[in-house]
Amino acid sequence: MSIATKKGDDGTTGLMYNRRVSKCHPRVEAYGSVDELNAALGSARAAAQTPFLRERLLEMQKDLVIVMG
Repeated sequence: MSIATKKGDDGTTGLMYNRRVSKCHPRVEAYGSVDELNAALGSARAAAQTPFLRERLLEMQKDLVIVMG
């Protein structure tokens, strides 16, 4: 099963409301950066030694979910 749409071959990607922008558009870069931050926080939370730190990191991740939405 393939999830490729073949619509990004021209160097663009789709946003909400059928808008297309360059794959290097600042908005696309921001999406990727926030996603990477969320992954890093998840790794830090998994390695955290104290419940206090794990809880704070989880709070940050929950806040990022709002940003990512």
